[in-house]
Amino acid sequence: MKLHLQHIFTSICVALVAGHAVGDDNLSCKDWERQALLKIKQGLIDDYSHLSSWGNAEDKKNCCKWRGVSCSNQTGHVTSLDLRGTCTPFDTSYLPLRGNISSSLLELKHLNYLDLSCNDFGRNRVPEFIGSLVDLRYLNLTYAGYVGTVPDQLGNLTNLQYLDLRSNYHLDAKSLEWLSHLSLLRYLDLSEMDLSKATDWLQAIFKLPLLIELHLSSCQLVPPPLLLPLTNSTLKSLAVIDLSANYLTSSSLYYWLFNISSTLVKVELSVNNLQGPIPGDFGNMKFLQYLGLGANIFEGGVPNPFGNLSRLQYLDLSLNELNQDLPTIVRNLSGPVQKSLVYLDFGWNRKITGLLPDVTGFSSLRFLNLRDNKLSGSIPKSYGQLPVLFALDLGWNQIEGPVPDFTSSLSLKELYLQGNKLNGTSLGTSIAGLSSLLVLDVSTNSLDGVVSEADMSKLSRLLYLDLSSNSLSLEFSSEWVPPFQLDVIRLGGCKLQSHFPRWLQTQTNVSMIDISHAGILDTIPDWFWDHSHRIEHLNLSHNQIYGILPDLSSKFSEVFASIYLGFNNFSGPIPLFPSNLTALDLSKNSFSGPVSFLCNPTPFLTYLDLSDNLLSGELPDCWKSFGKLSILNMGNNNLSGKVPISMGSLSAVETIHLRNNHLVGKLPKSLKNCTKLTFIDLGQNRLTGKIPAWIGNKLSDLVFLSLSSNEFYGNIPLNICRLARMQILDLSLNNISGNIPECLGNFTAMASEESSSLTITHSFDSYFYPYFDTALLVWKGREFEYKNTLGLVKSIDLSSNKLVGEIPFTLPSLAGLVALNLSRNNLSGLISPNMGRLGSLNFLDLSRNGLSGGIPIALSQLSHLGVLDLSYNFLSGRIPESNHLLTFEASSFAGNAGLCGRPLPRSCPGDDVPGGGDNTGNHDGEDKLIDTGFYVSLGVGIIVGFWGFCGSLILSSSWRYAFFKPVNSIEDWLYVRIATTWARLWR
Repeated sequence: MKLHLQHIFTSICVALVAGHAVGDDNLSCKDWERQALLKIKQGLIDDYSHLSSWGNAEDKKNCCKWRGVSCSNQTGHVTSLDLRGTCTPFDTSYLPLRGNISSSLLELKHLNYLDLSCNDFGRNRVPEFIGSLVDLRYLNLTYAGYVGTVPDQLGNLTNLQYLDLRSNYHLDAKSLEWLSHLSLLRYLDLSEMDLSKATDWLQAIFKLPLLIELHLSSCQLVPPPLLLPLTNSTLKSLAVIDLSANYLTSSSLYYWLFNISSTLVKVELSVNNLQGPIPGDFGNMKFLQYLGLGANIFEGGVPNPFGNLSRLQYLDLSLNELNQDLPTIVRNLSGPVQKSLVYLDFGWNRKITGLLPDVTGFSSLRFLNLRDNKLSGSIPKSYGQLPVLFALDLGWNQIEGPVPDFTSSLSLKELYLQGNKLNGTSLGTSIAGLSSLLVLDVSTNSLDGVVSEADMSKLSRLLYLDLSSNSLSLEFSSEWVPPFQLDVIRLGGCKLQSHFPRWLQTQTNVSMIDISHAGILDTIPDWFWDHSHRIEHLNLSHNQIYGILPDLSSKFSEVFASIYLGFNNFSGPIPLFPSNLTALDLSKNSFSGPVSFLCNPTPFLTYLDLSDNLLSGELPDCWKSFGKLSILNMGNNNLSGKVPISMGSLSAVETIHLRNNHLVGKLPKSLKNCTKLTFIDLGQNRLTGKIPAWIGNKLSDLVFLSLSSNEFYGNIPLNICRLARMQILDLSLNNISGNIPECLGNFTAMASEESSSLTITHSFDSYFYPYFDTALLVWKGREFEYKNTLGLVKSIDLSSNKLVGEIPFTLPSLAGLVALNLSRNNLSGLISPNMGRLGSLNFLDLSRNGLSGGIPIALSQLSHLGVLDLSYNFLSGRIPESNHLLTFEASSFAGNAGLCGRPLPRSCPGDDVPGGGDNTGNHDGEDKLIDTGFYVSLGVGIIVGFWGFCGSLILSSSWRYAFFKPVNSIEDWLYVRIATTWARLWR
């Protein structure tokens, strides 16, 4: 973007250095100034020979010809000293000077230009004597490695017009009162200086009437006074203001900002705490060309006055909370601004809705970002016809339909459509003619069809290709030579045919390759490893690649490399890998042999997954070289021996999986040094000893702990109750004895019914991929692997031990508990009615203990309960007749001789006699004197009367005739009486 500021500061710099070049070759510099320069050289460490010309034979006397030195063409005095180094790690043309600047600098009394930027002055303080160079008009100390408080003596430089102190190690200022003396200042940059204590920063700025550019980014500014006096001369020349990354609020900023707005060309307020609607007053800044409001808390949409900003070229409203629909936003930007806008960014608002509107009216638009919102509908054809569009980002919305034809967008260089619902088979033809395209990302959609060689034949400048997570088929012949040289190749999930893609042999500049989930059934050819010297990230996982890996220690990038070969069919021993490895995943293969390769130092390794192989032998005791390791998974192998003591050196480790091996012995005390551990799975080994108390004392961040299926004994240490973040505790299948600690109710995370995340996730220094922990948990009598929902599980499993005593009364306080398994122990006592408070409980197994008493009716309140096992205890009484408890099978209550009632086949006493219902079921208004005993007596009397009287009627026909004649008259009455009595008995 071409701003008028370029012309402004070009003229400033020209004025500052005018006359520096020597006009007469015979004019020599002053002797005392030459001596001063040589003393300055002595105080510096010149590793890269920048000052080699100072004092050499050819120009020994004429210092005006020394590198970085300029003199007046009238007097010969040194007026300019330019010792700037390099500011970027990739620029090797200038490299930094080190050491200190000598006070001999003061001998250069006519110096008006001093540039010491981009050097390393050893974290020393800014020299106070610089404040004595009163002729200075230009001072640049940016990226110079200075620390401490900026000296007030800089306020003596009253001729200064340009001051840049940005980006040092840690500069601060308690006050900026000294700044107010620099009344000629036009350019000021104090970015990244700590001004949190300089409450007078704005007052000092207001005393700089000629100031044109102001940069105070990342200065921890305190909010300015709400009502600061303004004068007609206040900042009347200010064109650029950058207050980004200071977390300023709107109430204290807008008042003075909109009162100095008449000359503003650039306003950068990103990364603050500005909130509420976007003020329409920005629309009154008639010279405004650049407006940065990203990363704030703005709501609503774009005000109507923005449409009148006829010079606005750059508008950034990303990372806010705008919720206006996009068609309305575009409508509010209609008018003169449509013709001027070059850069338009509404990305990452996440609440902007609506269909994609027509944007052809924005004829100058080169960059359009609408990423990560809630846009829907299809992409209009007009988006493929914007004449000067450089970059289009519609990623991570809800856009459907096919990819439109972009072949008319000949200037398009970056196209991001990932994370939508795009479908259809037209991708190949839609992008076929984009000869300027550098980046193509259509990943994570529903695209299918074929991408052919012809579709890619004109993409000669393509550097970044991401077609992953679609159903695309890439039909490239083995002889195809692509027209491009890719840097990033991401084709995970695409169909690449069964053979290893031979066209990759032509790509010699690749830094990243992901062809996972691609259906490859082949070996890796040797040429691939020979072309791996630039690869920083390789993902060939989830294929059917087989064979034996060669020695890779001399392959891959010289910077860092991450390698993912999991879920394949590799076999043989694990080879040596390069020492600069940051991530290695060889899981779910058939690698065999020892893991001694680990003792080849890999100090940058953060992620190591060797799980689910056939590895054997002992764990090596050389973990001291893995200081950055965060993820360690060696589960499901045949590893033996003890857990090495040196594993306690893994100070950065967050998760350790050693499950299902043959490890023996006690846990080493050194593991208490792994204080960042959140996940430990040592289940299914033969570890022994008591559960260490230091687990609770030192590993306070633990979320998951499994020591199941080992040989631990002794009591559960009370210290384990300190693990407030614990969500899953599995100590099952050991020889643990004693009582269950009452303090288990202190597991704060289990007391909450909500979970912070679906998964248990770890970040590590690798390329794109977080690590999701997995765990095997017993559920409904079977083992299930949990990964995508592991973060929702809150479980305690103490089953199959030798625990005694009662179930702790504190356990019902764990309202978020999903599974509780205390089966196969020697627990006694009653089941507390408070168990009904475990509202999230889905799995409850208390079987095979010595519990007694009745089943509390409160268990029927557990509406989420899907698995219940109370079998083989000493429970008694009636099973509560709740609809929920009756859904469980009889096996859930079997082995309790005293239990009765459904669903058991054993009835409770009285259930087989009419009227045997529970007398607690009487309803209001019924005669409560008529109880069960009454109806039993009535039954006995009926039987005796029947055989004493009615039997005679059967034997004598005359009696029978005489009796039934009057009985017929009361037949109806008797029928009604019996029916009503039976109904009452049924109730």
